[in-house]
Amino acid sequence: MPAPNLDVLASLAKRRGFAFGGSELYGGLAGFWDFGPLGVQLRNNIKAAWWRSMVQLRDDIEGLDAAIIMNPRVWEASGHVAGFSDPMVDCRNCKHRFRETDLKGPPSEIACPNCGQRETLTEPRPFHLMFTTHVGPVEDSASVAYLRPETAQGIFVNFANVATAARRKLPFGIAQIGKSFRNEITPGNFIFRMREFEQMEMEYFVPPADEDTWFGYWVAERMRWWTDVMGIAPERLRLRPHDADELSHYSRQTTDVEYDFPMGWSELEGIADRTNFDLTAHAQASGKTLGVFDEASGEHVVPHVIEPAMGVDRAMLTVMVDGYDEEEVAGEKRVVLRIKPSLAPVKVAVLPLLRNRPELVERAQRLATELKASVAAMYDDTASIGKLYRRQDEIGTPFCVTVDVESLTDGAATIRERDSMTQERISLDAIPARIAGLVAAG
Repeated sequence: MPAPNLDVLASLAKRRGFAFGGSELYGGLAGFWDFGPLGVQLRNNIKAAWWRSMVQLRDDIEGLDAAIIMNPRVWEASGHVAGFSDPMVDCRNCKHRFRETDLKGPPSEIACPNCGQRETLTEPRPFHLMFTTHVGPVEDSASVAYLRPETAQGIFVNFANVATAARRKLPFGIAQIGKSFRNEITPGNFIFRMREFEQMEMEYFVPPADEDTWFGYWVAERMRWWTDVMGIAPERLRLRPHDADELSHYSRQTTDVEYDFPMGWSELEGIADRTNFDLTAHAQASGKTLGVFDEASGEHVVPHVIEPAMGVDRAMLTVMVDGYDEEEVAGEKRVVLRIKPSLAPVKVAVLPLLRNRPELVERAQRLATELKASVAAMYDDTASIGKLYRRQDEIGTPFCVTVDVESLTDGAATIRERDSMTQERISLDAIPARIAGLVAAG
């Protein structure tokens, strides 16, 4: 089916506990979201999948967790203090504000996208995207610091530390997952663009002569990850190389992995060839050497860097959009999230057929406890079995186990699969191993 309207998805997310508007009790705050019980688990599963692919299964990438607030000289050296801004346009009529890059033409030639009035858009002006804070008891110019707008700089300033501590030789990478903050002009499209978000970035340090080879490798590898690991439909993904006039100042070449969201094709992940810009800038600003001996060339070099970078929040949105489906079953609408079992917040739900039979409830609860030792499991008896199935379908639970009256005599229960709704009856004692195997296979 076509991608769901984001308002529909946001409604499901709030109703089922994936995401809530930040500070909703007090009217909210644009660009900030709180993640509920299911959202936390889905995000953790996404991060675990990325970390497993990037660090756990590889011999050439190390992990890092750098501080959110860094010495402000870091951001001066990286160019963020002087140049990290977006061109902003205001409408004089309706007072709405837009990023110039989101407009479908020059501001002087188009109507306001909100109110439709012409000749009301102002000329673009820079809007600084970093949040400013202060460190220490006195708020003056000497105590100014910034909430990081990206995690990458924490990797660059720790390049020598990691290379020495881990005894690394080129090529090698450093991966990090962490919060970043950008004072976006127009946050929106549910959790697509936020002011507080979580990034997963990896900087891969290579000999200068090999940057094109490794750039091609990481573009292909990241596209494969989205289809094979995340289970995203290949036909809704594409690669888009950046034109020369849209490249960031540090980039020699960049390719985006884009997804066909409800609002159109948009960036899901960027793979950038950052050359040696960052290490050179920090070496010059700090007076420290940030090179490494390259055994292949027999020379000390400043490595070039290939950077795959993506957002946890945007990945969560993609998984939900891609998995959302509606169909008619027995004359009723069934909403289902067809997401991979490895990513599902709940892997299996145990449901008693009759909640007024204490012995049935006790056996089902005991099975749920047994399952929790190996997978994310839950117990639910708050509605009829049909409604319980629909709830689990809507949150993406791949398997449900129904404990019925016969279970008390034959020692078996029924496993129902989410997508096909097929059922399998199996011994209660064998269910934990069976569910673990199905989740691993999925």
